[in-house]
Amino acid sequence: MKKFLNEFKEFALKGSIVDLAIGMIIGTAFTGIVTAFTANFIQPILDLVTFAHKGLYEWSEIAGFISAFISAIINFVIIALVLFLLLKGINKLTAMKKKEEEEAPTVTTKVCPFCKTEIDLEATRCPNCTSELE
Repeated sequence: MKKFLNEFKEFALKGSIVDLAIGMIIGTAFTGIVTAFTANFIQPILDLVTFAHKGLYEWSEIAGFISAFISAIINFVIIALVLFLLLKGINKLTAMKKKEEEEAPTVTTKVCPFCKTEIDLEATRCPNCTSELE
């Protein structure tokens, strides 16, 4: 079970998957901006030009539409900033883990107890003094 969880964690924290998830979230937020822009800015202008509602919009309503669009932009910036900070933290943790793994040296040799020379870890006899090792 522990191996399964480790494999899942490695899969879920791969850079490409995290980048894809962030791209999807930013894309969704950007869709909100585009929708707000067209619904609250372009459409009222078209309504003014075509007199779609049998009269002109009040300027206060247009200001309300513009404020909704600006609100969508601010929403996008906040989402992008939070995701950037989240990704930066994940990358920092991943880099720290890799650095710890690199710092831990793998032991491949041992010291002969008789002649004090360095020999292979799996050796059963010292190549220098020919002593039998345990």
